[in-house]
Amino acid sequence: MERSIQELYALWCEKAVADPDIARELRDIAGDSAKIEDAFYRSLAFGTGGLRGVIGAGTNRMNVYTVAKASQGLSNYLLAHYPEGRRSIAVSRDSRIKSELFSRAASAVFAANGIHVYIYPELMPTPCLSYAVRALGCCAGIMITASHNPSKYNGYKVYGSDGCQITTEAAAEILAEIENVNEFDVPLPDFDALAAEGRIELIGEDVYTGFIEEVKNQSVLFGDDIDRNVSVVYSPLNGAGLKPVTRALREAGFTRITVVKEQEAPDGNFPTCPYPNPEIREAMRLGIETCRRTGADLLLATDPDCDRCGIAVRDANGDYILLTGNETGLLLLDFICSQRLKHDKMPKDPVFVKTIVTMDLAERIAARNGVKTVNVLTGFKFIGEQIALLEKAGHADAYIFGFEESYGYLTGSYVRDKDAVDAALMICEMFAFYKTRGVSLLDKLIELYAEYGYCLNTLHSYEFDGSAGMTKMADIMKRFREGVAAFAGLAVEKTLDYLPGLDSLPPSDVLKFLLAGGSSIVVRPSGTEPKLKAYISVSAPSRAEAEAVEKKLADELAAFFV
Repeated sequence: MERSIQELYALWCEKAVADPDIARELRDIAGDSAKIEDAFYRSLAFGTGGLRGVIGAGTNRMNVYTVAKASQGLSNYLLAHYPEGRRSIAVSRDSRIKSELFSRAASAVFAANGIHVYIYPELMPTPCLSYAVRALGCCAGIMITASHNPSKYNGYKVYGSDGCQITTEAAAEILAEIENVNEFDVPLPDFDALAAEGRIELIGEDVYTGFIEEVKNQSVLFGDDIDRNVSVVYSPLNGAGLKPVTRALREAGFTRITVVKEQEAPDGNFPTCPYPNPEIREAMRLGIETCRRTGADLLLATDPDCDRCGIAVRDANGDYILLTGNETGLLLLDFICSQRLKHDKMPKDPVFVKTIVTMDLAERIAARNGVKTVNVLTGFKFIGEQIALLEKAGHADAYIFGFEESYGYLTGSYVRDKDAVDAALMICEMFAFYKTRGVSLLDKLIELYAEYGYCLNTLHSYEFDGSAGMTKMADIMKRFREGVAAFAGLAVEKTLDYLPGLDSLPPSDVLKFLLAGGSSIVVRPSGTEPKLKAYISVSAPSRAEAEAVEKKLADELAAFFV
């Protein structure tokens, strides 16, 4: 029988004693019906991205009990799908609050279920987890992270045996298993005792080194000379990127690396930036200040689990300009294509993969270079799935690049998720290549716009918290689906609704409006935060004209989210 919110709260007050922080919070919210409702009105949603939520007490929170419940559900799924002897899982974590506790708790649950656990001995990026799954022949992997969310969040990403985030079908099966588990029926075994028995094993240095070697192998210089003495400022944003990024860069010959001191050490509180996200200017502020102080040529920053990479470059006036994820992706795509063609290293039937919300200009660059573009749903897991399909067909080497507008890039098939270690190295090589030839990245970007036409892409997010927010988001998406004739005077020429499935893509709650004049708007709920996201793309002869159109579209669009 389903329990009421107050019954759930009372049960947790009685049973949730393993983590003192949870017990304390339960006492603190006594009598506050609004806080109790928000903590217990639902179970934390599990989907293709796994779990993600605010850290705290309750079924709608990330805590050791929801992690143990998810781990037992995942264990049941693996026990049903894999024979004894093939059951193993890789585990990693980033610097977030409670990440070590959650990774140890999950590992202990897996090991207690007879699933051999490989766990990194220290925090490691998401791409290192994806790599370990494949390198160790695991049937699954988990990464404890909330990516670029604020410090109050943590999460639990699940990966399949291919090193890619789980499919929609697998997520549905795992969710069904999780729903059959009572969190207080899952024992919390002793991690150290299980490790002493050999049921939990530390991932060796050879796996980590293998990952770094694969990253270095992504170079497309093919013997071209570059000046590696460029000055680079790097910030891991208090996350997991420090060791792998600096190691990969130094081993590739980039030794003038200055790390942003305030953001160097792992710290889940992210004290210098409320949003540890290289997309956000505030997160890049200290990096830019360090660039000014050192006279550096390039700023790199990676998010806490080191799968996103943002950059800033110095302009002719000495100011530092932040490039968008789309702009960096365009530059990398053009650089990779030109280098491969120049050195006769382009594979047969080359493939570039991007998400449907990523700048359409990339498709024109790919086509000009004889590269096929595959468009997929939002989320890098769908890019990873395309790599897997190519591999299954015996053409994994056909994949040359994939990127998404949210600062995720990958140049090879050695992992199946975006990789900011790879991105950092590729960006440094590209930057140094052009700088050696007297060309800045800003010069090159202007050149691309002159050749292919200017395109402006922007993202607008609207937050809706709590149970009322979930209902509000559903109502807004329903209003959009009821039909919109025009936005800011631009007629809607075609509406693409991905909810029932479209263009061989799985069903997804996404709408794309194709507007007169080559502009478009995409609207979708976030898969990881209580937000609706709107992506505006405007093609125009100049930046000023594009910005004027974008402002009109954004202003009118905002009225839908009130």
